[in-house]
Amino acid sequence: MNDVAAYRYDVTELGAEDGGGFLVTFPDLPGVIGIAETARQAIADGQQALFAALDALKAVDRDPPVPGAARAAAQPA
Repeated sequence: MNDVAAYRYDVTELGAEDGGGFLVTFPDLPGVIGIAETARQAIADGQQALFAALDALKAVDRDPPVPGAARAAAQPA
């Protein structure tokens, strides 16, 4: 699956001490991030990074993580 829209993301506003702007992370793919001056730009940047990560997994014949699996695993039983 290379449907980047299926993966949830978190948007965090960065404080001035961190340079400002916004950070986008994907719980299902730690290390895949987007960063930009606006939330919209950070989301777009993050989606490009996500697409590249999914494409790299496909190139080495590895299955991508199931969308939402990280959040489901974090839910208390």
